[in-house]
Amino acid sequence: MNEALKELLDLLDLEQIELDIFRGRSPEERIQRVFGGQVAAQALVAAGRTLPADRHVHSLHAYFIRPGDPSVPIVYNVERVRDGRSFTTRRVVAIQHGKAIFTLSASFQIMEPGVEHQAAVMPEVAPAEGLPSFQDRMRQIVDEDSPYREWLSRPRPVELRYVTPLTWEAHRDPELRGSNTNVWFRYDAELPDDPLLHVVLAAYASDFTLVDTVLLTHGLAWGASNISGASLDHAMWFHRPFRVDDWMLYAQESPWSGGARGLARGEMFTRSGELAVSVVQEAMIRVN
Repeated sequence: MNEALKELLDLLDLEQIELDIFRGRSPEERIQRVFGGQVAAQALVAAGRTLPADRHVHSLHAYFIRPGDPSVPIVYNVERVRDGRSFTTRRVVAIQHGKAIFTLSASFQIMEPGVEHQAAVMPEVAPAEGLPSFQDRMRQIVDEDSPYREWLSRPRPVELRYVTPLTWEAHRDPELRGSNTNVWFRYDAELPDDPLLHVVLAAYASDFTLVDTVLLTHGLAWGASNISGASLDHAMWFHRPFRVDDWMLYAQESPWSGGARGLARGEMFTRSGELAVSVVQEAMIRVN
C-alpha cells in the first residue's frame, strides 16, 4: 500500500467529538481548496457511523457551497432524518469557519430481493493492464521545466488509466476532442471487506475525472487554458456491491454545457461488466 493511500484511509477515519458530530482533516499540501471528493467521502463516512451495519448506502445527493480551507479541520454534523424499517436517511453538513461549505443527503437500505435488469452496456475498451498510467501519459505532454512535473511525481491514492484522450492532449490536437471519457481506476492494495469503505472510495474517485469530460468537448484543460471552475453538485446511485481494489471502468459523457456550467454523467462498471454506480455532476466552468 503506497503512502498516499495510507494517508487517505487515515483521513477517512474521522474523529468523533460528540454524538453525531465528527471532525476531519485535509492532506498537508499547498492547495487552495479542499478536494471535493474528499469532503463527499468524509461526509459519507460520518453518515455511516450513525447506522447499524445492515444498512447499505444506495444514493447520495450533495451540494458544494463554499471552497474548503485545507489548513483547518472540517466539522461534520449528522442529522438523523429518518430511521425506517427498510430505509434510513441522513443529512450531513460540513462546516468551516462557522459556515456550511458542503451538504449531503444519503439514503441507506437493508439488502432486499427484487426485480433486476441492466440496460447499460460497458463500452468495449482495451484492458487496464496494457495501458500506461495517467502520470506516464502526462509526462509525455508536460515540459521538463513545468511546475506540473513536481505535481506528477507525487504518489496518488487511486490509480487512473485513460482509454480515451486526456484534456491536455485534446487541447493540443483538436481532432482528439470528444464528449466521452473512459477511465479505468483502482486502489492498488488489498482493502478490508467493508462495503461502506469501497463505496466511500468510489465517491472519492468519482470527482477526479468527471468534470474533465466537459472540458474535453471544447479542447480545454486545467492549467493549459485560461479557465476556472468548481463542482456545484454531485449525485451517486449505488446499484450492487463492488470492490475498488480491482479495476473498474468509469465511462463518462457530457451531454450539455452553457451558462458558465457543464453537466457530466458517468457509469462505473466492474471488470466483468456489471453496472455498479451511476454518477451525475454539474460544475461551474468559466473561460476568463
